[in-house]
Amino acid sequence: MAGGKGSRMSLTGEKLLLKYKKPVILHVLDALRDSNCFSKILAITSSNSPQTKKFLEENSIELFNTPGDGYVNDLNLVLKSLNDFVLIASADLPFLDGDIIKKIITQCNLENVWTTIIITKKFLDSLHLSSDYWFEFENQQCCYSGISLVNAEKILTMENISEKFIIIDDKRIAFNLNTKQDYDLLGTA
Repeated sequence: MAGGKGSRMSLTGEKLLLKYKKPVILHVLDALRDSNCFSKILAITSSNSPQTKKFLEENSIELFNTPGDGYVNDLNLVLKSLNDFVLIASADLPFLDGDIIKKIITQCNLENVWTTIIITKKFLDSLHLSSDYWFEFENQQCCYSGISLVNAEKILTMENISEKFIIIDDKRIAFNLNTKQDYDLLGTA
């Protein structure tokens, strides 16, 4: 998912092109490739991030352009066009690597239509990270990592989907660039 506005960052440029050794989006693309788990990598873009789209085109990444109507609407549009298992990953996870992707895939039950990887508040607090979106799961405060494994063939709409959750408290998926403070903290890593 690479088509967001990145509005919480309050930047003049685009969030996914921020550098941590290389543009953040390349960390995610390299992790997906390095996992050797996928036959295709598809970047979901929109008019909200034209420089990111151009960067991806210049790097020969296959694109799926969406209207940029919001995460859920854009994702629904993409999933309707696919008939396979899909790993959805936010493109702002600079520590993502192939090993954690393999771990996620092996922990997911392929019988589930939608499995979302979540992180506990306790773990995020230990990293000095925060989230704006918390929910209760197994008597713990948790938040979304930006990673899900979905059987797109079984999805007609984004409504009434039975979502399963797996907690994986791992820095490689917990560190998600949402704010300027997150980026500043990344610089100290």
